[in-house]
Amino acid sequence: MILSCHDIKKSFGEKVIVEHGSFHIEKHEKAALVGINGAGKSTILKMIAGELSPDDGLITLAKGASLGYLSQYQEPDAGHTVYEEVRAARSVIIETEKQIRAIERELKALSGSVLEERLKTYHQLTDFFERENGYACESEITGVLKGLGFGEDEFDKPVTALSGGQKTRVALGKLLLTKPDVLLLDEPTNHLDLSSVAWLENYLMNYPGAVLIVSHDRYFLDRVVTRVVEIEMGILTMFSGNYTAFAEKKQLVREAKLKAYLNQQREIRRQEAVIEKLRSFNREKSIKRAESREKALKKLTLAEKPAEVRSEIRLTLEPSRVSGNDVLNVRGLEKSFSGPPLFENVNFSIKRGERVALIGENGTGKTTFLKILNRVISADRGSFTLGANVKTGYYDQEHHVLDMEKTIFEEISDAYPTMDNARIRNMLAAFLFTGDDVFMKIGDLSGGERGRVSLAKLMLSEANFLILDEPTNHLDIASKEILEKALSRYTGTVLYVSHDRYFINQTATRILELVNRSFVNYIGNYDYYLEKKDELTAAYTKGSASGAASSPSAQPAASGSKLSWQEQKSLQARERKRKNDLKKAEERIEKLEERVQEIDQMLTLEEVYSNSVRCQEAMQEKSTLEEELEGLYELWENLAGE
Repeated sequence: MILSCHDIKKSFGEKVIVEHGSFHIEKHEKAALVGINGAGKSTILKMIAGELSPDDGLITLAKGASLGYLSQYQEPDAGHTVYEEVRAARSVIIETEKQIRAIERELKALSGSVLEERLKTYHQLTDFFERENGYACESEITGVLKGLGFGEDEFDKPVTALSGGQKTRVALGKLLLTKPDVLLLDEPTNHLDLSSVAWLENYLMNYPGAVLIVSHDRYFLDRVVTRVVEIEMGILTMFSGNYTAFAEKKQLVREAKLKAYLNQQREIRRQEAVIEKLRSFNREKSIKRAESREKALKKLTLAEKPAEVRSEIRLTLEPSRVSGNDVLNVRGLEKSFSGPPLFENVNFSIKRGERVALIGENGTGKTTFLKILNRVISADRGSFTLGANVKTGYYDQEHHVLDMEKTIFEEISDAYPTMDNARIRNMLAAFLFTGDDVFMKIGDLSGGERGRVSLAKLMLSEANFLILDEPTNHLDIASKEILEKALSRYTGTVLYVSHDRYFINQTATRILELVNRSFVNYIGNYDYYLEKKDELTAAYTKGSASGAASSPSAQPAASGSKLSWQEQKSLQARERKRKNDLKKAEERIEKLEERVQEIDQMLTLEEVYSNSVRCQEAMQEKSTLEEELEGLYELWENLAGE
């Protein structure tokens, strides 16, 4: 056991965050901390990290274990570039290498006991350097930055010029490279595109230490964690397995508790009826019997009623009218911002009833594309047309449609004056606004809360073509499930951008991936996309001169763009050469490293280090070998990365 929380308590005023909470994490274990928004997940992480103190209880970290914490809001060193900030995590290794090189330069001029002492220090430093995989330090830094979505052209960008999301990614990269024994991660997948999230999954699954994650990304949790700790109404409960296993077990536990509660309530009502009947007889014996039953009833330990599950709230989304079969037709669309096009010559159509997910890496132009469809900005070339009787509803991340001076309830009721209060309150409750929350001013809300108001407003619009930009951002898992069910039953048409793979898998009937300035079409959900991704991406990008994402009926035509026989043979030949060069580089590296080790051993011999000529010759040979090794390491990395 590397981390334990025993009987911890924490309150802010009258609000109880956690009471008598206990859980533990084993070495190498990957665990999730889940709960609705506001349940206290981030507070628990802050207590473990030492940023907050528990009111009572004990938080214990194993002796000698190190801990690293990623919060949702980060502020890196203002004087650093992106690369420098992340490289700082390996400062000990970098400083060790400097010391090694300095000693190597000194050794040529040393002799006797001084030389022996410096060689001893040298071997200690090199042993440490090799144990910490120092030779791969720079490539490891580059790999983490690229894995988190930074291109090499961004490595020299000052961190002061980064967005909040980019700063969080830099902080995450720096934390991963420090390799603490326990990682605490608060929403690590926020601000990551799909490929970066997939990279982080693989990194964490192979991470040698323990990890405790707060995340609303169910797909991510299913892949990474083997234990779930839930906080609900101040109570901490542990479940074995990933998120799906937790959800299934929790449902079974809740059903059992609800059944026990209902059975007890039924028995209480029956006993109360018997007591009332016995008293009505108005006889000494019957009254005594009634009193006896009353005493037994008072001693009864009442079963606690399970909390209401908000995912059972049913939202009904129905368009005000049925659109034509052709909902959207896009022809030759192109857009750029003072540089290469984000996308060009885009052609596709969307039919009534489709739920289309638009995916792709950050910065490829997904949000820009939605803004063009909603006429927020104009395309450089091409056009699009909406079909007959199409009424659009748009959700954007900036929430331009909200009045900052209105309360939440006024915002909804003014937009829909004929809607009754009960329906408005039910919708707002589904998006976490209950009781007096509905009378908060829009201007006083956080960005996430404004997003939930915008989404609730859109859900009531009765549009038959919903266009949504990251609709699940800032929603907890229960609210995401409500939205998933609502969209799955929706009889209109949906086009949305999302990085939430679980949400995509549950709702999409079709996926458009924006890659290499064109759209690749997949008829299916996210699992289908993963199955066909490599095959279709190769086919489409080969034929990207057309830049077109086909309609569903045209998808089989993609096979016509596959590589020709000659091109395949050429690719195979290049791959054979790459593998051959890689093997030769590995063999040469192994040979040189063996010789360097032989020289190191030779320098410990008295007949060598006491002979200045032989010592200098050995050091010169070692220096030459290490220069060649440096070039070989770089060559190997390039070949391995192709």
